[in-house]
Amino acid sequence: MVSGLQAHRTELRVRYAETDAMAVAHHATYPVWFEVARTDLMHALGLPYTDLEARGYYLMLSGLTVQYRRAARYDDRLEITTRITEVRSRTLKFGYEVHRLGPGPRELLATGETHHIATDHQYRPSRMPDEVLALLTGED
Repeated sequence: MVSGLQAHRTELRVRYAETDAMAVAHHATYPVWFEVARTDLMHALGLPYTDLEARGYYLMLSGLTVQYRRAARYDDRLEITTRITEVRSRTLKFGYEVHRLGPGPRELLATGETHHIATDHQYRPSRMPDEVLALLTGED
C-alpha cells in the first residue's frame, strides 16, 4: 500500500478510440487518463472512491489544468505518475506526469493538476474525517 503524498504509477495504452484521424491522442483524453490514475492512487491508499462515498463524501472536481508537451499516439505505452500535492480539511490537489515508455528513453508528454473539494451528498463543502486526512497525508 502506498502512503499519502507518495507517487503512484499507472500504465495504460493509447486506445484507437482515443485518437483523431492522425492517430494522435485527442487532448480531451488526458483528463480521463488523470481520472484513471487518480482512482488507482486512491485504491493504493486503501481509500477507493466507493469507500469515501459510503462515508458520505464526494470529491468534486473544481479545477483542471493540462500542459501538453508532445503527442501521444495510438498504441503508445504510457505511464502516469500521480501525486497528492496538497491536502486541506476540505480540498485536495493531485499532480500528474504522463510519460511514453520504450522503446528508447521515457519521454514526458504532459503534466497536469486537478483540484477537488470534499462535499457531503447534498453537495455542501464538508471537512473530511481525520482518519481520511491521515490516509491522504500518510500520517498515522
